Amino acid sequence: MSTTIYIPRDSAALAVGANRVAKKMAEEAAARGIELNIVRNGSRGMMWLETLVEVATPAGRVAYGPVTVKDVPALFDAGFPSAESHPLHHGLTDAMPYLKGQERLTFARMGITDPVSLPDYEAHEGYAGLRAALALAPEAIVQQVFDSGLRGRGGAAFPAGIKWKTVAGVQAAQKYIVCNADEGDSGTFSDRMTMEGDPFMLIEGMTIAGLAVGATRGYIYCRSEYPHAIAALNEAIVNAEAAGFLGDNVLGSGKAFRLEVRKGAGSYVCGEETALLESIEGKRGIVRAKPPLPAIEGLFGQPTVINNVITFASVPVILAKGAEHYKNFGMGRSRGTLPMQLAGNIKHGGLVEKAFGVSLRELVMDYGGGTMSGRPIKAIQVGGPLGPYVPEKHWDLPFDYESFAAAGATVGHGGIVVHDDTADMAELARYAMEFCKLESCGKCTPCRIGSTRGVEVIDKITRNQNRAQQVILLRDLCDTMVNGSLCAMGNMTPLPVLSALNHWPQDFGLETPDQAAA
Repeated sequence: MSTTIYIPRDSAALAVGANRVAKKMAEEAAARGIELNIVRNGSRGMMWLETLVEVATPAGRVAYGPVTVKDVPALFDAGFPSAESHPLHHGLTDAMPYLKGQERLTFARMGITDPVSLPDYEAHEGYAGLRAALALAPEAIVQQVFDSGLRGRGGAAFPAGIKWKTVAGVQAAQKYIVCNADEGDSGTFSDRMTMEGDPFMLIEGMTIAGLAVGATRGYIYCRSEYPHAIAALNEAIVNAEAAGFLGDNVLGSGKAFRLEVRKGAGSYVCGEETALLESIEGKRGIVRAKPPLPAIEGLFGQPTVINNVITFASVPVILAKGAEHYKNFGMGRSRGTLPMQLAGNIKHGGLVEKAFGVSLRELVMDYGGGTMSGRPIKAIQVGGPLGPYVPEKHWDLPFDYESFAAAGATVGHGGIVVHDDTADMAELARYAMEFCKLESCGKCTPCRIGSTRGVEVIDKITRNQNRAQQVILLRDLCDTMVNGSLCAMGNMTPLPVLSALNHWPQDFGLETPDQAAA
């Protein structure tokens, strides 16, 4: 009798040898006369346990990890596929505390299905949202998204329903749906996990968006550093077209929606929506001035909905289960859930999907297990390389857009990077300026020149060259960048710099916060 086991095809698992583990598992089973059916699934998001091997049992899937090639013979010696005595045995996967405490709406299928199997997707409630959308008028679809309270998960947190209403209300012969999958922020990987582990969810969300606003074409702009995501998306698109979920007559509705993947060329600034549009059009990725907004004149000058991967991936569950169901998660104006990514100096790095309102302390201590080094946490950066560093006094705030904004922090894409007490905050602040200097598109002076001068000024502060005057200059420079830059690249770069200066002045050679505020 054959036993089904699951071994991830996710990039994080591949990086630590998942393909070799799968091959060794097959070889070992054949040598021992054991029949195995190996399914390559997505990752569960427990990165410290990769390669995670799961065995299907009548009681549910049983987890073993982290499994390496060297562990495979011992697992079989212990009775694998039933090796409860082995130290890598974790019991039922769904009962593991890391997963059990989550609210997985968007990531409900993640790590459970074969990512490119359409029957597997449908067997786990896939395309229920699209079928529900096809029974509604376009304006009713938009209203569902609006009523859910869904906000853009890419960082700007703009209400998705308002953006969709704008595009729906513009008359045009051609409209577009564009997915920003240029996930370039440090410590973020939820977009990659979605595209590699549940690509049909993104495809379904974009198709619903097309029906809602009258767009017949869509583009997924994926960064070139994600070859496995691009391959999974292309395979899933072909399968969806063959089954009638994409094409000129979506599920016999008479409505068309076609989708293709465009590969980016490695520029961080192409994560900005207008630079992304320029890149899709075959031009250099430079930020456009606004207005006009992309919702009015976007891709090829036509009305365009631009959202990121997690925003579109949240849409199917909203249509399938209703706006109220989704809105019941979260707090205030932050509704639903957010897949939060734990990275940096952390013991249990991975993905945690929780409703808005959880605290940073709970995320990094209860889920993340504290630092990998075992040392105290000094700072937590939230929202990518241009997000502020959050000091301990704010770790108990509810994780939501308004609470974080009031404390001078950002939610961003949900990336959380932990630093222990050995971190040099002045050096990290300098890195933010240097990063902007390297990645700026160069169109506006505050970003292009300000970041270069920023590196120089921070160096002078740490070398104590007229330190007091240089602190004043740094603050003035940051003010110019925040208020004068054309896009978020320039006006967010000062956020980590100022947060480091304000909360850890001693790392800049300043004895008191008053000196830092000079």
